[in-house]
Amino acid sequence: MSQVSDVSLANQGFSAFRTELNNILGALNTSHIGSSAPASLAAGSIWVDTSGGATAYVLKFYDGSDHIALGTINTTANSVDWTDSSVTFDIVNDTSPQLGGDLDTNSQNIKIDDAHGLFDENNNEQLILQTTASAVNFVELTNSATSNNPSISANGSDTNVGLSFSTKGTGAIKFNDLAYVPQQALTSSSNAVAWDVQAKPNAYHLTTENTTFSAPTNAVEGAFICLEINFDGTHTIGWNTVFEFAASTEPTETATNGKTDIHVFRYNGAIWQEVGRTMNLSES
Repeated sequence: MSQVSDVSLANQGFSAFRTELNNILGALNTSHIGSSAPASLAAGSIWVDTSGGATAYVLKFYDGSDHIALGTINTTANSVDWTDSSVTFDIVNDTSPQLGGDLDTNSQNIKIDDAHGLFDENNNEQLILQTTASAVNFVELTNSATSNNPSISANGSDTNVGLSFSTKGTGAIKFNDLAYVPQQALTSSSNAVAWDVQAKPNAYHLTTENTTFSAPTNAVEGAFICLEINFDGTHTIGWNTVFEFAASTEPTETATNGKTDIHVFRYNGAIWQEVGRTMNLSES
């Protein structure tokens, strides 16, 4: 630990010359460390200010008039806190960088190249992301508070965005627990029931009047839909011709107060074919 008054060698005898040279080299070797600025500084000099103690050494740059703090050195914790938050490091050439804490993206995004993603601690793939150059739609993952479920949903610029699941080869999609489609109500207005099967594929209707089920909207080939009719009175039920029943004959609904009829249909791209029915069940 040393400082000198200047770093210029004067004409002198050999012994004094060697002493002065060693003092200058010592100052340079220790970065002019000291509790105050050395007199030898010139614009562009860097020195270490020890006035803050071992936990707060300050690395400073002298610009010819001011001493600019670059960072604080804690020799007890062996750490450095850079003063300017814009200081960067060479992450390109660091082949094994490690975080010392959580990574905060600061309202920015993380860009991932095509066919790259997340690996586990054993360097095995866990999540690989594929890119589409003109992509406008995407998937959202949302966590949840107490008593609510996390969600996976499709979003994007398009008005209607679906979600596709694919397996590799003969692999299958497996659900380890109960899977269900929530049941939702359909109502009759002016003796007609409108049914958006995309929004309500599993529906029930509590009768309030004689009514007819209109042709469903947003049908997709291969889709299955289910309808539970709960009779709150002796109301009659009619069907649009897009609904196809066995022998092309509409069933005679139970139409008895307190009774339930259930129908299941499959869309073949043109009509809704009935694939099952259960009639005259007691309401529970």
